[in-house]
Amino acid sequence: MTIPPTMRAIDPATTGGPEVLTLVERPTPVLAPGEVLIRVHAAGVNRPDVLQRKGRYPMPPGAPSILGLEVSGEIVRVGSAVHRWQGGERVTALLAGGGYAEYATAPEGQCLPIPGALTMVEAASLPETHFTVWKNLIEGAKLRAGETALVHGGTSGIGVTAIQVGRAMGARIIVTVGSAAKAEAALALGAEAAIDYSTQDFVAEVAALTDSKGVDIVLDMISADYIPRNLACLASGGRHVSIATQHGQKAEVDIGLIMRKGLHMTGSMLRPQPIAIKAAIARSLEREVWPLIASGGVRAVIDRTYRLEEAADAHARMEASQHVGKIVLEVL
Repeated sequence: MTIPPTMRAIDPATTGGPEVLTLVERPTPVLAPGEVLIRVHAAGVNRPDVLQRKGRYPMPPGAPSILGLEVSGEIVRVGSAVHRWQGGERVTALLAGGGYAEYATAPEGQCLPIPGALTMVEAASLPETHFTVWKNLIEGAKLRAGETALVHGGTSGIGVTAIQVGRAMGARIIVTVGSAAKAEAALALGAEAAIDYSTQDFVAEVAALTDSKGVDIVLDMISADYIPRNLACLASGGRHVSIATQHGQKAEVDIGLIMRKGLHMTGSMLRPQPIAIKAAIARSLEREVWPLIASGGVRAVIDRTYRLEEAADAHARMEASQHVGKIVLEVL
């Protein structure tokens, strides 16, 4: 097919509120060796997109300023040194940026086939959360069958993914949520328990749910004032994994508690990781999780879709924290 020299994209000229997200014309990206060019059908909306829009999430060197970390679509061109993919194949892909556009490039190792009969919208919702959950909960925290994990933001994209993948691995997943309706949604997805932080103390609730033993893992995206409370929830030898800092990057911890319990604290950011690490995660997901998605054992949870030109409305919904699952932009 003929590739146009320019494309529609969301590439804000300044930081600010959702209103800065307007359609502009940008050059269609040029392939580098080892990359594929994707005609984008849909793009997932994620919390880092909101932070980038506000100027609080610095981009890795060389990343496009166009927003968007995950897409689904059709490969229309392959670069030199690409071995697996060819034109016409349908894929979903993790990006360093550039997803809110009609065309985007991705390293071939960060592309995955669309599992089963998923729609393009459903497929676009998968990469960012599944890569993050696999790297941090499965590889980083080494979640095992029979263990219990506490996951904050239980109905976020990360939350709904962690519930389903954790359950598929034979673990018990306890989540925190912000309303009774969200608690109901989390339980329907397979959460062992859902704690409404607006009315309940999650530390006391975790103690009650685990007979005061505590959980084996905490997957935290809040940080700051949550850190001491998270550590109080952990069992002896427990693992604390930080993946975001929604309440801030500073926290005061009781080192004595960490020593007495033998706790482990770690964390990571997905976006700056080398391509080789992301490609290795993609291979693990395709082997271990993609069959579960294809069979319906793990499913894409879509909150709402918007057209590309409605990106501002999509961001406003995410910031209102009313969504359950993923918000997706339809490009085609």
